Amino acid sequence: MYAGADDGSLHVSFDDGYTWQSIQDGLPKGLYVSRVTASAFKESRVYVSLNGYRNDDFKPYLFVSDDYGKTWKSIGADLPYESINVIKEDNKLKNVIYVGTDGGLYVSADNGITFMGWDNGLPFSIPIHDIAIQPIANEIILGTHGRSIYIAPLNEVQTKLK
Repeated sequence: MYAGADDGSLHVSFDDGYTWQSIQDGLPKGLYVSRVTASAFKESRVYVSLNGYRNDDFKPYLFVSDDYGKTWKSIGADLPYESINVIKEDNKLKNVIYVGTDGGLYVSADNGITFMGWDNGLPFSIPIHDIAIQPIANEIILGTHGRSIYIAPLNEVQTKLK
């Protein structure tokens, strides 16, 4: 179980929340945690995005750890200069992740090394604040800022990314 906060603190609990360990060492300071996402494919993997709105810093801060947050690796170097709001793993493909930013949705087929923009009918430059995947229908559901909900099938995308 992971918890991130608006003061930049990030913690993990291995006993259902009875005790917590700090895991923000190695991450930039002075930013808040916009999302922390545990991997469904690898127990020790966790993704975290940080946000620098308070300091007029809109750089995309995206990190992954494969050891429960003991060490962090920066990923998403080719993402545009937009704050990241949400990270979501694909429900079927273990190396595919989706990232919602203030400027749209991006997808990586190589666990965050490279990203490409996803338009697929999505309005240009729309902030994405939440991502869910409906596994039975195999659809991605995007919560946007001011543009309602967007739903798209994942079958075609997953076939291309295999």
